[in-house]
Amino acid sequence: MTLLVTGGTGFVMSVVARAWLDRDPQARAVILDRSGLDAAAEKYFAPVRDRLAVIAADVLDPKAWSATLDRQGITAIVHGATITPISRGSASEAKRQPEAEDPARIVDVNLMGTVRMLDWARARPGLKRFVYVSSGSVYRHNGPDWSSEPLPEDGYVAPLTLYGISKFASEMVTNRYADLFDLSAVSVRLASVYGPMDRATESRNFRHVPNRVAHMALAGDTIRPNSLDPVGDYIASTDVAAAILALIDAPHLNYRHYNIGSGSSQTIGEIVGWARERVPGLKAEVTSGEDANIVQDVRLKGGMWGAYDIARILRDTTWRPRPGKEAFHAYMDWIAANETS
Repeated sequence: MTLLVTGGTGFVMSVVARAWLDRDPQARAVILDRSGLDAAAEKYFAPVRDRLAVIAADVLDPKAWSATLDRQGITAIVHGATITPISRGSASEAKRQPEAEDPARIVDVNLMGTVRMLDWARARPGLKRFVYVSSGSVYRHNGPDWSSEPLPEDGYVAPLTLYGISKFASEMVTNRYADLFDLSAVSVRLASVYGPMDRATESRNFRHVPNRVAHMALAGDTIRPNSLDPVGDYIASTDVAAAILALIDAPHLNYRHYNIGSGSSQTIGEIVGWARERVPGLKAEVTSGEDANIVQDVRLKGGMWGAYDIARILRDTTWRPRPGKEAFHAYMDWIAANETS
């Protein structure tokens, strides 16, 4: 079995590729990414490097990669190549609008890159499954109708950003290719992901709350959020990878779209509490000033910002997310073992 992972040198997709290789000593993986392996990725893939091929090419340029991929015997595809222009985190970062810096490229890579990959995939008779990696950014900022319920995959789709718009358009294109060419293709909508290999890359430079809290706690820094109340459905990259592989493995899938999240929401205050269990004496001071190092909008608690309903993937696979605190502590352990000298 050979898995193709586009965008596989980045954050979540590198964890998907590594998980695929770790579970089967005979498995192979191919990464297609404009960026080659950086130092962190070289270290991460070192134990399985002999079974990993890396093609450094732009997903928008099939002439640069299609002939090489034709020879790889690809049996499944996880298409995660994307540009993620998000600006939130500290007080200064929250003022930026990175989408305004190169809007056409966001749409080009995120939408037309998907079209290029689907066009190649449709001619592969041995392909078992195509997984398009979408995002909770396709959802609107409020909902569901009953505030205590997690957000389901049906309805509530109303993307406001170019990122979300391009993601939803790619989902629809994936669905149409599936119908036209008898592809087994699904889209996964990821909640807020953190975890191993979360770092700044060419296409993504943003860190969700658990990443920031974990790093500041381990560094002995004071955490200064603008509030302890904002929430998010935070899911570790290792759990996301396991979920995607479970969808590849499933003999039959009943849906075209699957949420991948923890199924619940956690406040900044809860995550700080988890960190304090590992780092007693951790300081957290709420501030509304420019020195805030975690900034979240206190009004955003529903829609894409709240808990995601994961009933579909629970029905169709054996995957289950780890409890939030367990996953967060495992990430702190990973940081200590892999990011500190």
